[in-house]
Amino acid sequence: MRHNKLTLIATLLGMVALAACTSSEKENSKAPTDERPEVKIANVEQQMVPQTETYTATVESDVKNNIAPNTPFRIEKIYAEVGDQVRKGQVLVQLDASNVRQLELQIENQKVEFNRTSQLYAVGGASKAEYDNSKMQLDILSTQYHQLVQNTQLIAPVSGVVTARNYDNGDMYSGQPILTIEQLNPVKLIINVSEIYYKDMVTGMPIQIELDAYPGEVFGGKVSIVYPTIDQATHTFPVEVTVPNQNQKVRPGMFARATINFNEIERVMIPDMALVKQVGAGDRYVYTYKDGKVSYDRVELGKHIGDRYEVIEGVEPGAQVVVAGMSRLANGKEVKVVE
Repeated sequence: MRHNKLTLIATLLGMVALAACTSSEKENSKAPTDERPEVKIANVEQQMVPQTETYTATVESDVKNNIAPNTPFRIEKIYAEVGDQVRKGQVLVQLDASNVRQLELQIENQKVEFNRTSQLYAVGGASKAEYDNSKMQLDILSTQYHQLVQNTQLIAPVSGVVTARNYDNGDMYSGQPILTIEQLNPVKLIINVSEIYYKDMVTGMPIQIELDAYPGEVFGGKVSIVYPTIDQATHTFPVEVTVPNQNQKVRPGMFARATINFNEIERVMIPDMALVKQVGAGDRYVYTYKDGKVSYDRVELGKHIGDRYEVIEGVEPGAQVVVAGMSRLANGKEVKVVE
């Protein structure tokens, strides 16, 4: 009986040992596990990229005139309404001319006096001083008359459009312009350009103008004035852009965008799929692949062209960037490249 128990124990121990050996052989036969993250990469490209800048501005008239007399008058008649086209030299406003008629009577009386004094002077009945004084009085009255006539009949100094009327017939002029005339062909914009472009800005440069009032339509303009000083606070300088406006579609007050193409520069272009946004910040990063590892590099981006971004700084020509599999990556991580 004891012999049978010993035999059974020996048999069980042998089976356990055999199972352990078999399990160990299976473990040893397994290949090592590759824990490197799998990624897809793409070569960066280089291409010539136009260096364009867009500025916002409000359209202004090229010439703006406020029509007003030099002294207070009562307004007899205004001959133009807002929106009217007027021509240079056209009478726009007639002011109270009662003072003119009074002055005309004074001039007629002084002419009679001067003629009488002239006749007396010719026969020795008046002195040279009396003659000169009578002539001077007539000249003064004549000058006042011409000035008064000019100031009671207001004419258009330029051809343009009436954009404001501030009085009605019979009102007393009180300082505010009676009418405002604006010349609409051409019109202009004033844009503030970064000082880094000062050396590139010259008069005659073509400018593309887009207006919210005319979606999809592009108007042409040219740089007419480059102001010679830089604003110390903003580091910008004003530039005046003239826009031909023969059909007068472009009107003062419209919101405009002016686009300038300075030159072309060869830039690195990366797929937009390669970009990684840092959480809690606006910075953009890419994983750059080299020698089996990736580096986490901050990039400064330019324009988005198609499905690629212009890289101003952060990726060198000829580099390779990760475009898929970024979720498990970190700076310096070894990776496995897959197709």
